[in-house]
Amino acid sequence: MRCIPEQPEFGEGQLAEKAVWTALKNSLPDECVLAHSVQVRDGRSEHEIDLLVLWPGVGMAAIEVKGGQVSIADGQWYQSDRSAKRRILSPVAQSQSSMHALKNWLEDHLGSRLSSRSVYMVSLPYTDVPRDWTMAGCPRPLILDQTDTKSPADLVRRAIENEGGGASPLAPAFLDRIAGKLGGNLDTAVVPSTTAKEDEAAQDHLTERQSVLLQATRSLPRIRFTGGAGSGKTWLAVEKARMLSKQGKRVGLFCYNKGLGQYLQDRVAPWRQAKPVFTGEFHEYVRGLGVPDGSGQEYFDIEMPRLLKELAAGMEPHERLDAVVVDEAQDFAPLWWDALLACTTDPDAGEVYAFMDDRQDVYRRWEGATADLANGPMATFVPIHIDDNLRNTRKIAEAFRPFAGEHFTPRGSTGLPVRFVECATEDALGVAEDCLNALIDEGWANNQIALLTTKDRHPIHLDYFERGATEEYWRDFHANEGEFYGHVLGFKGLERSVVVLCVNGFKDMSRAPEQLYVGLSRARSLLVVVGDSVLLEEAGGRELKAVLGRAQAWSPAPA
Repeated sequence: MRCIPEQPEFGEGQLAEKAVWTALKNSLPDECVLAHSVQVRDGRSEHEIDLLVLWPGVGMAAIEVKGGQVSIADGQWYQSDRSAKRRILSPVAQSQSSMHALKNWLEDHLGSRLSSRSVYMVSLPYTDVPRDWTMAGCPRPLILDQTDTKSPADLVRRAIENEGGGASPLAPAFLDRIAGKLGGNLDTAVVPSTTAKEDEAAQDHLTERQSVLLQATRSLPRIRFTGGAGSGKTWLAVEKARMLSKQGKRVGLFCYNKGLGQYLQDRVAPWRQAKPVFTGEFHEYVRGLGVPDGSGQEYFDIEMPRLLKELAAGMEPHERLDAVVVDEAQDFAPLWWDALLACTTDPDAGEVYAFMDDRQDVYRRWEGATADLANGPMATFVPIHIDDNLRNTRKIAEAFRPFAGEHFTPRGSTGLPVRFVECATEDALGVAEDCLNALIDEGWANNQIALLTTKDRHPIHLDYFERGATEEYWRDFHANEGEFYGHVLGFKGLERSVVVLCVNGFKDMSRAPEQLYVGLSRARSLLVVVGDSVLLEEAGGRELKAVLGRAQAWSPAPA
């Protein structure tokens, strides 16, 4: 027999309904449908049918159930238990109204006039009703008392056929249409991509709770917020910039790489009022002030900040920044800090908020000078540590725990197992492509997936690079319309639901641990690692080997 729902949950106040449900389920034929607690709206009126029987070839019965001892005096219904006797509405009228509302609702939603036989009934499973009892509008066959409830199927059928309205039996095909509407069926298959959305919504909620850190430190003018991957630093940086801007301050919101800069701009763009006066890459801010373009690492690390500092000496007060917010602050060259602070209203004591992860110093251009918290440019900032990982599932967080430090604490949901695909380094790119296609076949949307490499760019990524189409490349990523192909160095501070980490080698093995840390931490719901386990152990150590040893071995079918 089909039941809607398959296993109803009966509360303490629904024991009578449970008794009648069980009796009907045990006595009705298998082809019947039995529904519990059918909610019906008829215009503005709301109704509930305690139990509904759909019997093919017979008709429908709506049954109102009343537990306890039920009695009637001068037309008034009463219900009694051990503690009290109280008035109740007529269960007959309730059942009649709810059946009428159901028929109206079905006609509206099925587009057909309902001519099938139907009846309204009342079940009193703990009350004895004499056989000769009758009441205006309620003949005895419409009542199931404590004796009738023991095996009610035949009585329900007789009530439908002899007392019900309607001209025809309930056709099996029409029953199926009605049952579909009652069940309100959606596709209930557990698809990983939809489960991930729920997990990520919970992650977002956890991240937003981090705003308490900003409120608790609002009186401190210079802070470095230090936290591992997935601790919500970027969200906090944006929120801090918003809070400062709402105070009427001229705020600069900075980062180093282009992908993160575009993300920050997209976050700020919808704000109707009180936006930062600048959001994006530090280099673009400098160019916007009129410092000429240059090339080469020495120009960007030394000459450009020198020129900016010279220009800042002549800035008008209204051009200066009241507060500076820097995301991924460990990527800033030491001289950039001096030059940037020279552009503020108070270079020595003005508001500066740095959000950083000193374990993600993947560029290694300044020998860790920026992240030197003893002597570097942020040495005097008040340290605030953010230890909780909120943006990844625990399975993913455990994968990069060896790189994240001793205080790293995963707080997300358990999530899906990390998958590991063993292959030769030279084959990693092709195998990663097979993984991406297999994930789409599983039900993941292509715009949920990023394929990140550790050495050579993916051909699609390389095409953008060779055409000089960097702006278009990042615009396409943030449009979120398809799969993304990138390199771990450019994906810092960014994320996707699924990341296929293609370990196709390393240009510098001394930088491999930081690159792995970034790549392993970019997925929010599912991480797939593709590569040679020997190379991965060499780059990430024995702890990473152990992590991948516990991962789910996977062999996607070739495209």
